[in-house]
Amino acid sequence: MKKLVIFDLDGTLLNTIADLAQSTNHALTALGYPTHKEEEYNFMVGNGINKLFERALPEGEKTEENVLRVRKEFVPYYDQHNADKSRPYPGITELLDELQAKGLQVAVASNKYQAATEKLIAHYFPNIRFTAVFGQREGVNVKPDPTVVYDILKIAQISKKDVLYVGDSGVDMQTAIHAGVTSCGVTWGFRPRAELETFHPNYIIDKAEEVLEIVFR
Repeated sequence: MKKLVIFDLDGTLLNTIADLAQSTNHALTALGYPTHKEEEYNFMVGNGINKLFERALPEGEKTEENVLRVRKEFVPYYDQHNADKSRPYPGITELLDELQAKGLQVAVASNKYQAATEKLIAHYFPNIRFTAVFGQREGVNVKPDPTVVYDILKIAQISKKDVLYVGDSGVDMQTAIHAGVTSCGVTWGFRPRAELETFHPNYIIDKAEEVLEIVFR
């Protein structure tokens, strides 16, 4: 039985792609750059917003200066609109309630910047007492660097063998592997099942409630 479940946020707990796409397109438009279709953003997110902006910028414009210009336009807009269309995936709210009721610890490890991570978790899951809610923090390497997992383990006072890490992307599977914890890929997120399979996670699931089967196995 596991004692702590660490969840990725975007593509795992919440479907945030519409708000991310809308906000990035707003920033690109403000700077005179072409925009992208919503579904194209599924393959741009996952490595933090600076990498998102680099991917969204046209070829020949992917400079650090331009990334920061896009960020300056994006952040104030996204802070206002990040809950416009974002929603928990089916079964997620019930899953978190059940894990909490059974006495398990739950935590969040995201590459979304910290302020937005905290806001979305508080907005959509106000009744869940998360052990830790970590997004992209200044001076801390983003996933797939395992530092965020180690930081959560220190707070939870849990050993690696008692942890299940749940995410929707190859970045998440790499994070779990690097941290030495049990990995679980979910197929309802932004990335295809084939990407998860590339990293040979311990589990791949199609429904939120399957987490319970793994945890109590």
